[in-house]
Amino acid sequence: MIATNIGRTFLNAYNEKFTKNYSAKEFFVEVYWELFFNHEKYMQWVTNSDFNPGNHLGDVSVAGRRLKLNTFLDKISNNQLDEKNVIGYSVIDLAGTTSGQITNMNLPIGKEEAYLSWIGSGFGLDVGGVSMLIDNKQLLLDLFEGWNYYRKYLTDIPQLEKGNQIDKWNSQWIVHRYNKRTYDSNYPTTSFHPTEIKDKKMTIGAVSWVAVLESIARNFPSTSITTYVYKLGFNTPNTTIGFIEVFLPKITYTFDLYEKYFGNADRDNVKNLYGTALGFSKACQMGAIGVNALEPKGFRDNFDKGVIPKYPDTDEEKKINFNTYQIWLLAMLNNEQLWDQSQQIAITLSEYSKTDRDLRTKKSQEVNNLLSATNKIQFIDRLKPIVEGNANVEQLHQIAKTIHFMPTDNVSYFLTLIRFKYAVISKNSKIQ
Repeated sequence: MIATNIGRTFLNAYNEKFTKNYSAKEFFVEVYWELFFNHEKYMQWVTNSDFNPGNHLGDVSVAGRRLKLNTFLDKISNNQLDEKNVIGYSVIDLAGTTSGQITNMNLPIGKEEAYLSWIGSGFGLDVGGVSMLIDNKQLLLDLFEGWNYYRKYLTDIPQLEKGNQIDKWNSQWIVHRYNKRTYDSNYPTTSFHPTEIKDKKMTIGAVSWVAVLESIARNFPSTSITTYVYKLGFNTPNTTIGFIEVFLPKITYTFDLYEKYFGNADRDNVKNLYGTALGFSKACQMGAIGVNALEPKGFRDNFDKGVIPKYPDTDEEKKINFNTYQIWLLAMLNNEQLWDQSQQIAITLSEYSKTDRDLRTKKSQEVNNLLSATNKIQFIDRLKPIVEGNANVEQLHQIAKTIHFMPTDNVSYFLTLIRFKYAVISKNSKIQ
């Protein structure tokens, strides 16, 4: 009943902020229902509920909407508390798909909790086909601020035919609301573009889960949060992924590193690249969301095979992609000193490959052989012939020492970072 807890957190925060004394029922009737359902276009779709436009109470006229509300209120009053009237609750019918939730324990589900579950359900954040709820009163208040604008969009923009997209709206709104560079509290919807054209129809666009979490992380940079991840099915059973911890400082750290080394001009593009290797649902299988969940798509092609990548110096889009790989590697290593060390190692190897014109081909092959190493033993073994043919023996010994004492789990990431650095240095030296 996480939706009930979310609803309670919000209602307490709302009453405190606006010096109100709403009960859950009063808020539902006077605020929630008015915004979400007392219009021809609904803001939310709840399967099998009285507010589902496709049910037997499908009339969305003024009288029809009032009938739906009164029918719903009567059911709550008569303790008809099942999945149709309480968000996330089990069915009464033992043959139903969620009948496994039925218990003989005396769970504290009453009329107040029923209304709270509806209020809490309005705060879902769409993150790639599933939604998440976060129990944070300031976040909930900020999301509530966006509800009024969603209703205004549905009312004022006839091209926006499809309603019932509150979760997608919430994600769009919070990414906009927490963008300190563009959000203006005096003109809240300026520079806000939540819609897109899909199948020749205007709809609320999807936002990447990384963009949603990065925006939240920017606003709450020093904390980790626990999210509840789920999906309320329309024509399919509900899905529960469960409680997932999100390490917000790790997310901001990754983006801060990119900004430090490559500037912030590419920030929006980078948000669309991180997290693409797994997707949110698969990332949740790790049990927590941190740097590892931000892995960009295509990275494994370089990581697993020990291939020296090509530096795309003339293609800006590919260059951004290339840089996201480097920064993700550094974030996984969680040691900024390794950025300069990998750079210096790459420079040393590049210089070695160019010394002695007669042996240049042989030395280049030795370097390529070294850089294709994918583990600690391979790297140190292949370093030996380079040490024997290099005047800078002390520096090469230091490289071997760094690799030798590095935690085994980090070695592959560090070796891959060296390969990326070497690709940049080699390309730049050819240009010069």
